[in-house]
Amino acid sequence: MIDKAKVQALVEQWLEGKEYFLADLQISADDRIVVEIDHADGVWIDDCVDLSRFIESGLDRDAEDFELEVGSAGIGQPFKVLRQYEIHEGERVEVLTTEGRRLEGLLTAVTPEGFVLVTQEKCRVEGKKRPVLVDVEVPLKYTGVKWTKYVVDFK
Repeated sequence: MIDKAKVQALVEQWLEGKEYFLADLQISADDRIVVEIDHADGVWIDDCVDLSRFIESGLDRDAEDFELEVGSAGIGQPFKVLRQYEIHEGERVEVLTTEGRRLEGLLTAVTPEGFVLVTQEKCRVEGKKRPVLVDVEVPLKYTGVKWTKYVVDFK
């Protein structure tokens, strides 16, 4: 089986000096390697090809047969690393908590422990006949979140 640490070292070597970051690295029992990279401005296919060739040059196909897939983390996919939260700070995200609660709002105050989601809720305000939308800060810890996804808005 292909050594994950060796592949990760190759990826990190390629990433040096670039604004890309590793979002995920998986190696299955049948030596299928899947590498996902991300970047604040998106991922270019040419860079995926370049990284794929770099990884292949560091592995020996004669010693082990493997399948290699290099791509972007993908828009609309759950965040996998802290850096993804950081680059989407100030943008709309959707969150599913471990309790099954779905929230949508503005991602703010990202820290290594968690983040704050600013949602809008209808509340009764004194002097108003109808409820109005008010911003509510919802602090969340990563341990209480199943997934967080960037909200794609085509408007």
